Amino acid sequence: MAMKEVSSNKCCGGFQKVFEHDSVELKCKMKFGIYLPPKAVTEKCPVLYWLSGLTCTEQNFITKAAFHQAAADHGLIVVAPDTSPRGCNIQGEDESWDFGTGAGFYVDATEELWKTNYRMYSYIKDELPSLINANFPVDSGRMSISGHSMGGHGALILALKNPGKYKSVSAFAPICNPMQCPWGKKAFSGYLGSNTTNWEAYDATHIAKSYQGSPLDILIDQGKDDQFLTAGQLLPDNFIAACTERKIPVVFRLQQGYDHSYYFITTFINDHIRHHAKYLNA
Repeated sequence: MAMKEVSSNKCCGGFQKVFEHDSVELKCKMKFGIYLPPKAVTEKCPVLYWLSGLTCTEQNFITKAAFHQAAADHGLIVVAPDTSPRGCNIQGEDESWDFGTGAGFYVDATEELWKTNYRMYSYIKDELPSLINANFPVDSGRMSISGHSMGGHGALILALKNPGKYKSVSAFAPICNPMQCPWGKKAFSGYLGSNTTNWEAYDATHIAKSYQGSPLDILIDQGKDDQFLTAGQLLPDNFIAACTERKIPVVFRLQQGYDHSYYFITTFINDHIRHHAKYLNA
C-alpha cells in the first residue's frame, strides 16, 4: 500500500509526521499523523491510537494536545487518523458539521449513499493498524486507544467490541450513549438506517451491558462546564451505570471548570499517556 510523507517535524527528540495513503476500506485518500519517539530509532515501540471528534482532521490532536513530551518519555508511538473519508462526492456530505465530512462516527455505514466509503470502524480496527505495523517500528502486540468526544465514543466501542485487542482505553468527554443523544440519533439514522436495533452495535453503553471480555481499565475525564454535557449529548452517567453493573472498572473524573475544548485535553493528556504507558510498558 503506497504511502506518501506529507510533513515531518522534529519534536521532543522524535518526529511528528503526517502521511497520506489510498484507503481500501474508505475508497479515498486518507491522512494520519504519527509521532515517532526517540526510542523508535533503536527498537519497536507500543502504539497509542487517538481518535478525534466532530469536525477534526488528523491535525487537531497533533497541533493542540501537547502530548509529545509525555509520549517521548514513555516511548510511545502515537497515531492520529482523520475522522472521516474526504471528497467522496456523496450528496449531502458537506451540508452539516455533525454528519458526513469530519463526522464518520467510527461506524461501518449500511445505508446506500454512505456504505461504500463510510467504513471508519473497519478502517480504525483493521486497515490502519495493518498499515502502521507494516511500515513503522511498532510492537503490534502492544496497542491502546483513546479519543475525544465522537472519538471517545470510537475508542470505547473499539475497546469493548474487541476484547484483548487494546491493552487500555481512555476518553475525554466521550459520547457515551449515542442512541439516546441528538448527535448520535442523527448520525446513526443517516449511516445505519431507521432500525435502532442496528445502532446497538455502536453504542458503548449498550455494549458494556453485555461485556464479557478480558478485564478493561477505563479512564474518562469530563469537564464539568462542558456545554455538550449540559446539552445531553454525552450522557456519561448511563455508561458508568452499565459498567458498574458488569463490574467493569471505570475511573471517571469530573473536572471542575473545564469545557469541551483542547485546553481541557492539554491539561490532562499526560495523565492519559501515563495510564496507557502503565499497560503498554508492563
